[in-house]
Amino acid sequence: MRHLTPNPSYGLTLCLKLPNQAGMLAQVTQAIAVARGNLEDVRLLERTRKWVVRELTVDAASIEHAEEIVTAVRDLPDIQVLSVADRTFQLHEGGKIRVESKITVRNQDDLAMAYTPGVGRVCKAIAADPDRVYDLTIKHNTVAIVTDGSAVLGLGNLGPAAALPVMEGKALLFKEFAGLDAFPICLDTQDVEEIVQTVKHIAPVFGGVNLEDISAPRCFEIEARLRRELDIPVFHDDQHGTAIVVLAALTNALRLVDKAMAAVQIVINGAGAAGVAIAHLLQKAGAQQILLCDSKGIVSRDRTDLNPQKQAFAGEPSGTLADALQGADVFLGVSVPGAVTVEMVKSMASQPILFAMANPIPEIQPELVTDLVAVMATGRSDYPNQINNVLAFPGVLRGALDCRAEAITTSMYLEAAHAIASLVAVNELNPEHIIPSVFDERVVPAVSAAVQQAARDAGVARG
Repeated sequence: MRHLTPNPSYGLTLCLKLPNQAGMLAQVTQAIAVARGNLEDVRLLERTRKWVVRELTVDAASIEHAEEIVTAVRDLPDIQVLSVADRTFQLHEGGKIRVESKITVRNQDDLAMAYTPGVGRVCKAIAADPDRVYDLTIKHNTVAIVTDGSAVLGLGNLGPAAALPVMEGKALLFKEFAGLDAFPICLDTQDVEEIVQTVKHIAPVFGGVNLEDISAPRCFEIEARLRRELDIPVFHDDQHGTAIVVLAALTNALRLVDKAMAAVQIVINGAGAAGVAIAHLLQKAGAQQILLCDSKGIVSRDRTDLNPQKQAFAGEPSGTLADALQGADVFLGVSVPGAVTVEMVKSMASQPILFAMANPIPEIQPELVTDLVAVMATGRSDYPNQINNVLAFPGVLRGALDCRAEAITTSMYLEAAHAIASLVAVNELNPEHIIPSVFDERVVPAVSAAVQQAARDAGVARG
């Protein structure tokens, strides 16, 4: 982590008291630079004839790196460190979302309509015509973000409470990017049956369900059950959001190197929820040569430790990831840091495409293979071509809710990927720009429209 690019996720706010003398701030900035910190901002808070109080914002690459930066500043003579704050923890204090009223209750008339007795008329209208729940309540615009905390980011089984900051963040993104009201549902159980029944019990409130950070292979069964037993769209973002964005990015990367999806040899490292979903969607998009690898190497038919999801992709070849990469055109990593070496990349076909998406440390550092690859993508925001699920899930759920889809289909995934890829014009396409920015305001409308059309074509739209 120490030698990665500093980024805001390890940002610090330093409050310093310095002698009001020329060159004192320069000493501080030099110490930060020597410690390889990234100085983002300097603010003057207070000035007297003798002292100056300044607030500095600094990015680091890790917790350890942040401590090194603070130590370097503390070691300066005559500089007082008044306080040190972790910017990420500051942002999360008190939570990141809240519930707000859409109307103001100003008088007795408002109260009589918004609540009793007037609300009773609305309740009876829904009882008489259940579809009116979409018109008269929050259901039409509300998503449940459901987790059991068993696979939080790349951190493992942290449990429901520790998963809550991620689910809050997801709710924030749904609101900011798609205007959807999403709420975290962190369940204190990791039993498949209990999770399914709980989600079914709360489903009347929600127009859709986003499953999140549930470990494989349980996530496959939970998703399949809920899709069968609910009449609202169920979307597992770790699977399908990742797959959609990977397909979009790969579509454009292959255009750059003038290779066809059906002709390239693709290696996917990581056979959990994301890896399996990517493999499925790429097959639907025309890929014919996919080698799936896990921590034990190539998923092959001679192995006896495979779950049903892996068995679907088991083939004749066996061996290590290094064996799989020999002559491969594409590497897609949803696995662990450092899984790929420079030698492995050199063994690939000409103009190789690498998506090293392990976060925060990719399977191989892009700097090591700059001259060896045609296209490089990661999951990080400080490198070009960030493969980020936020390009997919807000638009997918926005579209599904707007057309009142009763399910989400593979064709909806394919059309969402096509919509994302199409936002990079031919004259804009280059090795460092194969996918639009997550802040491109065209993304959600394009994905939503594509999803709605696919839902209508598939006969699952009800509105």
